Amino acid sequence: MEFVLTPDVLLRAYACGLFPMAERRDDPQLYWMDPDMRGVIPLDGLHVPRRLARRVRRREFEVRTDTAFRQVMGLCAESTPQRKETWINDQILDLYGELHRRSAAHSVECWRDEELVGGLYGVVLGGAFFGESMFSRVTDASKVALVHLVERLNRGGFQLLDSQFITPHLETLGAIEITRERYHERLRRALATDARFYSSDEDGGSTGSPPSPSAASGASVQSSTQTS
Repeated sequence: MEFVLTPDVLLRAYACGLFPMAERRDDPQLYWMDPDMRGVIPLDGLHVPRRLARRVRRREFEVRTDTAFRQVMGLCAESTPQRKETWINDQILDLYGELHRRSAAHSVECWRDEELVGGLYGVVLGGAFFGESMFSRVTDASKVALVHLVERLNRGGFQLLDSQFITPHLETLGAIEITRERYHERLRRALATDARFYSSDEDGGSTGSPPSPSAASGASVQSSTQTS
């Protein structure tokens, strides 16, 4: 009997510390990953360089959540001169699109002049946010999205921001590697945490101004939140 990966199975896999990837954008096969060393971004240890903090303070982008989830995924799946191949295939696009419809996956988006120029998306379970991918079409756009994400996760009581692997890009922002065993311990604690991606006054469909993220050295952040 052929195994069918459903959104419910996918969420159970995340709860066990697994996540799927394809070898290439056009490869229909998915593989389960549980790396020996796991990338995480400490929610109390995000490093925001001065230039990035200035961008946040100046509000160079309009930051929104969940207004263009599928578009964010599609842009993350595109190849670029720096990244010839991506692991986001059509099955992943469909599965995570369904998770988003269930409010189990979210996007943080940077817009400029009504154009989506950067963002990220990930999966939520309990007090864990599993970051999947990010993209930038303008300098620092994905980094600004990450600053907003960390602020939102801290306000919502999250305990874990999983980046799966670390890259030089993420290392500059404070990402670290921990062992699989330590990751699973932290995951168990996070799953037992009652966290909220949206505050009670937002309810997933309002526009609000969250408090300034301490990680951005007092930078003022204004974001709009809408449902797609």
